[in-house]
Amino acid sequence: MSDPVLVVDGGGSTAERPVTDVAVGVLIAPDGAFLLTSRPEGKVYAGYWEFPGGKLEAGETVEQALRRELQEEIGITIGAAHPWREKLVDYPHALVRLHFCKVFEWSGTLHMREGQQCGWEHLPVRCAPVLPGTIPVLEWLAEEAAAAS
Repeated sequence: MSDPVLVVDGGGSTAERPVTDVAVGVLIAPDGAFLLTSRPEGKVYAGYWEFPGGKLEAGETVEQALRRELQEEIGITIGAAHPWREKLVDYPHALVRLHFCKVFEWSGTLHMREGQQCGWEHLPVRCAPVLPGTIPVLEWLAEEAAAAS
């Protein structure tokens, strides 16, 4: 069964819209906390919390894009990126395919280079509002935690 498209705020017709591929890092610390960052001022959904990442450039793999984006946006160099899940999200401004990768190893100190905020969270998250495309990830993490206990 195909995972349904998440339609946000009315979305648009998926038939005629190009899909923008986005690499997303789910950074998980040894204590199980995960990193969320706020969207910077000037971007759509500014102030909403999300997992960090960004658009794939022409010819890039998901892992290459994730490496580049996390270095550019938050100043860290990641170890292995473990492909995890994908979700198609239909926002009014764009149709995006989110490629979520779990990341357990990185080096460097977090530096929010776009003026965003960051926080290490556990479920349930304390930060708000959460970007709609982030909500399925929180649900998947909750499902994994429930299955492990």
